[in-house]
Amino acid sequence: MVEKKSAISYESIMKDLKARKYSPVYVLMGEEPFYIDKICDYISENVLQPEERDFNQMVVFGADVTGAQVADLCKGYPMMAEYRVVVVKEAQNLRNLEALEKYLENPVKTTILVFCHKNGKLDSRKKFSALAAKAGVVFESKKLYDRNLPGFIETYLKTRKATIEPKATQMVADHVGADLHRLTSELDKLLISLPENDRRVTPEIVEREIGVSKDFNAFELRSAIISRDVFKANQIINYFDSNPKSGSLFTLLPMLFTYFQNLMIAYYAPNRQNENELAKFLDLRGAWAAREYITGMRNYTGVKVMAIIEKFKEVDAKIKGLDNPSTPVGELMKELIFFILH
Repeated sequence: MVEKKSAISYESIMKDLKARKYSPVYVLMGEEPFYIDKICDYISENVLQPEERDFNQMVVFGADVTGAQVADLCKGYPMMAEYRVVVVKEAQNLRNLEALEKYLENPVKTTILVFCHKNGKLDSRKKFSALAAKAGVVFESKKLYDRNLPGFIETYLKTRKATIEPKATQMVADHVGADLHRLTSELDKLLISLPENDRRVTPEIVEREIGVSKDFNAFELRSAIISRDVFKANQIINYFDSNPKSGSLFTLLPMLFTYFQNLMIAYYAPNRQNENELAKFLDLRGAWAAREYITGMRNYTGVKVMAIIEKFKEVDAKIKGLDNPSTPVGELMKELIFFILH
């Protein structure tokens, strides 16, 4: 069995699991189900051999059992196997945690308890959390912010011996969003399509495999707005409006708002014309990412940016139905783009 670690990440957990260094308890919690599922699935599929699972692997749901019943399952010993695996799914619905607390004070070393608590986290001040941390692994799976998606995409592909062009990265991130289950599924689709002698994902491959237009997408819309290309921006908005399958116009709003929000902050950078300094100030992934903000500051005054941010709030409220009983989203987005560019 592996000793409890003070700082626990998904990568460190997976490293120990692959080395067959197991803890008696895994409490997996948080807003992002992707990592919870990945850890749980790995344990379920790799600790025991297929022929050992019938007698030694139990999967229960929190709403169907009590803490006492889970504790009883954990107290059993493996039959003709090294370990016994008990998985509690939807553990946020489990009643009578007190009985399980008693078990955590002295867990059975040959049992691996996997406690999947999604859509939230346990109260760290409660006794259960403290006992779980002492007995094994407590891992919080945090929601990934949109601004972290490009990094996630690049890392996911890099670990599978592939690279991706920046524009292609943004196309995938903008089109799929932060649903990591769907995102990794789409990335796997891209990986399968790559030839062995060229493991590089281009915008053309994204367009072909995922169905995102390389010319009419959120990335190109943002570029057109930054450079104040009125014709191109209107072309793209009209394309989205007339091709609903290309993506929701509503999803463009957060992406554009984030840009102008950061642009407002960029005006306060001590050395705002230096790409490296600005990238550090805005916490961007690289100097190249700062270029669009330097261009934006050339094309938009601080006063205009403040007005644009207020317009975003107004349009967002109207899209949600406030003071707007009937105007379609497409018309509201066109109104917003017109305001930004004029």
